[in-house]
Amino acid sequence: MLTVSTFTRGLRNGLRITWELGVVIVPVYIAVTILKYTPALNWIAELMKPVMHIVGLPGEASLPLVLGAFLNIYAAIGAVLPLAMNTKEITIIAAMLLLAHSLPLEGIVSKKSGAKVSTLIITRLISAFGAGLLFNYFL
Repeated sequence: MLTVSTFTRGLRNGLRITWELGVVIVPVYIAVTILKYTPALNWIAELMKPVMHIVGLPGEASLPLVLGAFLNIYAAIGAVLPLAMNTKEITIIAAMLLLAHSLPLEGIVSKKSGAKVSTLIITRLISAFGAGLLFNYFL
């Protein structure tokens, strides 16, 4: 049964989570939007275009992939939004980020559990690239 305290607790938790996500997504979104109007993003895109082309993504997609791999998936979402990607590209980048996100943080957690971190990270990066190749081929 919904009570006032349940509603209040849920509202408080929802607002807290919205704040935590917004603190990451909004600044990244603003930074990428600014970069889009400077030569920096074009330079990064041109540099990464050959690699990104293999998985069916524009060069600009390298920025959300790097942010997702090193920071978190929310930073990647903030970086993807201003790039105006099509459905196929969004699907490819989502699949790649699903497999290789938050690598430093998850590496620390994995190390504490006894896993070999280098093998884990390499496996996740290869899996992400392989998923990008497969999605690009089949979509």
